[in-house]
Amino acid sequence: MSALDGRVAVVSGGNSGIGKETATELAIMGAHVVIAARNSTKAAAAVHDIQQRAPDANVEFLPLDLASFASVRAFAETFTSRFDRLDVLVNNAGLTLHKRTVTEDGHETQFQVNHLSHYLLTRLVQDPLSAAPTARVVNVSSTGHTFARDGLDFDDLDWERRRYRGFLVYCATKLANVLFTRELARRLDDSKITVNAVHPGFVASNFAREGDMGLFIGLGMLAVRPFAISSAAGARTSIYLASSPDVDGVSGQYFYKCRVAKPSDAALDDQAAARLWDVSADMTGLS
Repeated sequence: MSALDGRVAVVSGGNSGIGKETATELAIMGAHVVIAARNSTKAAAAVHDIQQRAPDANVEFLPLDLASFASVRAFAETFTSRFDRLDVLVNNAGLTLHKRTVTEDGHETQFQVNHLSHYLLTRLVQDPLSAAPTARVVNVSSTGHTFARDGLDFDDLDWERRRYRGFLVYCATKLANVLFTRELARRLDDSKITVNAVHPGFVASNFAREGDMGLFIGLGMLAVRPFAISSAAGARTSIYLASSPDVDGVSGQYFYKCRVAKPSDAALDDQAAARLWDVSADMTGLS
C-alpha cells in the first residue's frame, strides 16, 4: 500500500515546473491528484507525462484561472460536487510581472494570482479539507519575501499609488503567503488541518520565463540559471510537507530544504497577518 492511497490532492499550477513534479510524486504515492491550471493544453500534456512516468497514476485536470475569482469559485464548486474530501492542497502557482496589469476583478495581477485567489480557493474548499481524517495545506512562498522588509502597505495593496517595481511586488506577495499561512494555522489550531509555507529554493523552471520580468531581470535570471536547482529538487519540500509523517501536527511554519526555517521579522507580525486575513476576505467577497 502506497503512502497516500485513497487520498485526494489538488496542486495549483501542477502543469509545469515544481508543481508538475509535486503532482507526479503525489500520484506515484497513490493520491488521486487534481491538477488545477489555466492552460488546458499544458495541463493535458502534464497529465499524459505523469501517466507515462507512473502508469497507475490517478491524475486529472480541472481548469483554474487565478486571475479570475469567478474561475476560482467555479473550480471550487466543481471540485466539491465531485469529491467529499481533500487531504492535500498545494497552493503552488505563481506569477511574476514587470509591468502593472489589472485582473477582471480590478486587482493588481501578481497580488491576486499569488495571494488573493489562493486565499479564496483555500477558504472555499475548507469543508472537504475538514472532511478528511487529517489534511494539509502547503503554500509555496519564497525567500523573496525577505525583501519586503517594511511589510505590506495596507493602504496600497494593489500598487496603484506607488512606482510599480515588479520584483518588489512579487516579494510582497510572497510575504503575504507566509502571513496567510500563519493566520490560517492560528484559526485552524483546534482542527485536523495543518498549514505550512515553503521556500523551494532557486529553481531552474519556467517560472520567471512565463511571466514578464523585464529585460534587466530577465537577463539576470539567464545569467544565474546555471546555478539553479532542478524542478524535482525544488519540489522536495512541498512533497515532504504534503506526505511525510515527520510533520504530522506541525502547522504555521516556514520550511526550506525540508526543515523549519525562520522567516523575516515582517512575516512574524501577528497583527499584519490578522489584518491581511480581513482585507483579503473583503477583496474576495467572503466578508
